[in-house]
Amino acid sequence: MEVVVVLVIILAVLGLVVLPSSVRVVKQYERGVIYRWGRVTSLPKEPGPRMLVPFVDRMTKVNMQVVTMPVPSQDGITRDNVSVRVDAVLYFRVVDPIRATVDVQNYQFAMLQVAQTSLRSIIGKSELDDLLSGREQLHEGLELMLATPAAGWGVHIDRVEIKDVALPESMKRSMARQAEADRERRARIITADGELQASQKLSEAARTMDANPAALQLRLLQTVVEVAAEKNSTLVMPFPVEMLRFFDRAAGSAGGGTSPAAAADAAPADPPAVEAADSPAELPQNASPQIPDPRSSEE
Repeated sequence: MEVVVVLVIILAVLGLVVLPSSVRVVKQYERGVIYRWGRVTSLPKEPGPRMLVPFVDRMTKVNMQVVTMPVPSQDGITRDNVSVRVDAVLYFRVVDPIRATVDVQNYQFAMLQVAQTSLRSIIGKSELDDLLSGREQLHEGLELMLATPAAGWGVHIDRVEIKDVALPESMKRSMARQAEADRERRARIITADGELQASQKLSEAARTMDANPAALQLRLLQTVVEVAAEKNSTLVMPFPVEMLRFFDRAAGSAGGGTSPAAAADAAPADPPAVEAADSPAELPQNASPQIPDPRSSEE
């Protein structure tokens, strides 16, 4: 009887020691890969409590969540010979726990190395403008380059994105000058276009005022009103000559005579100057004075 009690106690102690090591709990975001005598069982274990054979089975838990892995900055030279430093971020998850644990030693380290080499390769194949503005195509190219080796490791690539592109200071200054020159060019074009449109509108306004002289007078009065609205002590108002001629013709037609302006226009030119009659006549230049002969007087 005492022997039976001792055996029961020994079995109870062994059960308390072995039971914790034989029971495993697989979480919802994990899958369990069981190795029995070093060989993998057919299917990974689903979430929940799992009983293992003591001293025979070993379980490896594989995380099935999406892993966010930053890719370190990689220095490279673009296709247009510009030195850049590019870093990216990789999103992936395990879809086949058995391959992720059997076919590759450390799938996370392997994905990191493949991402670095693929990023260097994509830098050398791209131009600077593509790295700065056309990143969608680069993301697709990176994802395609990573998907081929990842499929053999039981890993699915969700997406790859380029985070930042670091440029040399000289290239930044060159790009700033280029942007400044482009904005100045657009400003000049806009100014010239505005001048062209303004000249067209002014030409149409001039033709309208030429056809209707009263429009010019109305515009003049409107200008006077705009100037008078300011607090000015002196008002300089331009008065066109055409208006003076208009008033002059109106006054001439009302008086029945010739207007002063018309008389001034019809006045004859100044008469030519007449030489004075009492001006002395000029002697010929070749004539010399005659001197009397003294011998004729003695005779």
